[in-house]
Amino acid sequence: MSKARKIRFRLDEDQINALDAIAYNSNRDRSSLLTEAVVNYLDLQDFHAGLVEQGLMAVKLGRTIGTAEVRAKIISRARGRRANPKK
Repeated sequence: MSKARKIRFRLDEDQINALDAIAYNSNRDRSSLLTEAVVNYLDLQDFHAGLVEQGLMAVKLGRTIGTAEVRAKIISRARGRRANPKK
């Protein structure tokens, strides 16, 4: 793992108060919460980038469907849910 470095950024007062409340209630410090949030954000961005890459590859390979087929699948699934509601 690379060496940790300090950074600075600004949040408005309401965001800081909310962050401090979460830190207090979870018995953690503000820095650990911010670190966790940044790590989660970066992971999510990486996941989304992977999905975009998969989509672009599908287009390149011709593995796509038209709008009409997408609509038909959505309608079919919606009907199936109405017929078999989960308890």
